[in-house]
Amino acid sequence: MASSASSVVSIVVVNHNYGRFLAEAIESALAQTHDRVEVIVVDDGSTDDSRAVIERYRDQVIAVLKDNGGQASGFNAGFRRASGRAVIFLDADDILDRETAARAAAAFASRPELVKVHYRLELMDGNGRPTGALVPPAGLPLPAGDLRERVRLHPDDVPYPPASGNAFASWALRRVLPMPEEDYRLLADVYLLNLVPLLGPVGVLDGAGGRYRVHQANSHYASTLRLDRVRATVRTTHATHAHMKRLAEALGLGGFPEPERDDRSLVFLSQRLISHKLEPGLHPFPGDSLPRLAARGAASAVRRAGLPWGIKLLYAAWFLAVPAVPRRPAAWLAEQMLYPERRGVLSSLVERLRRQS
Repeated sequence: MASSASSVVSIVVVNHNYGRFLAEAIESALAQTHDRVEVIVVDDGSTDDSRAVIERYRDQVIAVLKDNGGQASGFNAGFRRASGRAVIFLDADDILDRETAARAAAAFASRPELVKVHYRLELMDGNGRPTGALVPPAGLPLPAGDLRERVRLHPDDVPYPPASGNAFASWALRRVLPMPEEDYRLLADVYLLNLVPLLGPVGVLDGAGGRYRVHQANSHYASTLRLDRVRATVRTTHATHAHMKRLAEALGLGGFPEPERDDRSLVFLSQRLISHKLEPGLHPFPGDSLPRLAARGAASAVRRAGLPWGIKLLYAAWFLAVPAVPRRPAAWLAEQMLYPERRGVLSSLVERLRRQS
């Protein structure tokens, strides 16, 4: 692997109160086989023992200690210190495989037009034990190439890995960072995952490139239905659609509707329907109605390209059922939709329909 400055890979570990996991994340970044890696550890105002953990690595990492400002502020602060051609934002509760930085550097060296490369992550529990599952699931192809039309037609429905499953080209990050910090106190990766593919083609690394920890404190793959998280995701997704539209217009790309009228995304519409059905008084969009969301969701499912008709009809039936049933079965339907690694009934039906198509 070349040792030039152009092949530097920056690994930015963003941490807030994950002191119990932080050392593992840092160790995995320091253990990379690539010969030009810089490790930047951003602590976003932790109140646990995180800073004591960081102190142990003072001579091996670039430490950025800041007041609490949310995830976006951590991403922004880390990127300001990054000098690499590629940047990996590693969540402080996740772990990178030893070869990931080298594989990402090789991908960017061979195809400098790539805006990012992504890879699957192995799921592990809070104690670091592998669950045997992958994210995105093994049966779901990772998207590659020019994704702009796919993003335009079906935002939020493109199966990207979480933050730790991506290596970004620094030139692409400079086009979209710093990100708006108030919009992304949580779920900052949603901004990058949706905007960066508008800038150019995406590459894929075969196999898994790290491990993603599933526990009660993280925002993805929660084990129980958390409506506060659903609402946070709805707000973040709405903001992201607005940022995508502005970037697309700046790039001369058309076809992005106003966020308020956006009915392209099954994920976004399903989350809005769940929020409105289960806690209408706290729903972020007072103009929404259950019949309208159900109709828009069912229509979006039927129009969705690339899905077998059986799966389209299954999702359409889900949208029509949620408003019609009492709250308890609606909550069960919500869990079936939101947590694919646990939604035994719906996932088995989807898999069966895929095999039959």
